[in-house]
Amino acid sequence: MAYGLLKGKRGVISGALNEQSIAWKVAAMAHAEGASIVLTNAPVAMRMGEINQLAAQTGSAIIPADATKDEDLEKLFQGAKEQLGGPVDFLLHSIGMSPNVRKGKAYTDLNYEWYKQTLDISAMSFHRMIQAAVKTDALAHGGSIVGLSYIAAQRVFPGYGDMADAKALLESIGRSWGYHLGIQKKVRVNTVSQSPSKTTAGSGIKGFTGLFDFAEQMSPLGNAPTEDCAAYVISLFSDLTRYVTMQNLYHDGGFSSTGATPMVVEKIGGEE
Repeated sequence: MAYGLLKGKRGVISGALNEQSIAWKVAAMAHAEGASIVLTNAPVAMRMGEINQLAAQTGSAIIPADATKDEDLEKLFQGAKEQLGGPVDFLLHSIGMSPNVRKGKAYTDLNYEWYKQTLDISAMSFHRMIQAAVKTDALAHGGSIVGLSYIAAQRVFPGYGDMADAKALLESIGRSWGYHLGIQKKVRVNTVSQSPSKTTAGSGIKGFTGLFDFAEQMSPLGNAPTEDCAAYVISLFSDLTRYVTMQNLYHDGGFSSTGATPMVVEKIGGEE
């Protein structure tokens, strides 16, 4: 059910690879809520995904951009302003990739050139994206920016590898930009820490199935579905959250505040 929360708003959404992607669901929901959007992804990711299908469903333009290249990002926001007829009211950063994780390198034996790529693609791109939007004067007054994170930024999940460092940096970037943009244009910047999700990126984490099941049993509400994460992001794009900024917001069914549950304790040690 749509409520018209984004009626008349314009936005840029990155990272929609396929129907499993949170970004895909955010784009579909933003469209249903009345927004006009531009979709973007790296050219290589676009070849792997189904973004043209999403564009057709939502009537959106597609502007390819490598989020590690400043010139690509500046062209993205210049193009978005032209396509949408004005500055953007919301921006979603849903970009992450670790060569070390993909190639099975343990955190204790990282390839540092790959490590640099992890940080650039997964975190510095958040800073680059916002900076490019500022340089091209592409952000509307009172807008909203959201980056997708994970609790491994605060707690150790060994299989998450150097992506944990990237998410910690991403959240710090969100806070810093939230301060500066809040003063300059009343733009708010937040990150959302979602439950383990069966997306293309999430499923690539070593031991993902076990982690997913563990989080399910540790969360009073269970793991948060990606559709509900999209709805949460939409609320952050809307005028209902005009004074929420510089926060890392957990959307995880209560996992982040739960110490232990009987189901997990019983599986580990049984009854005494």
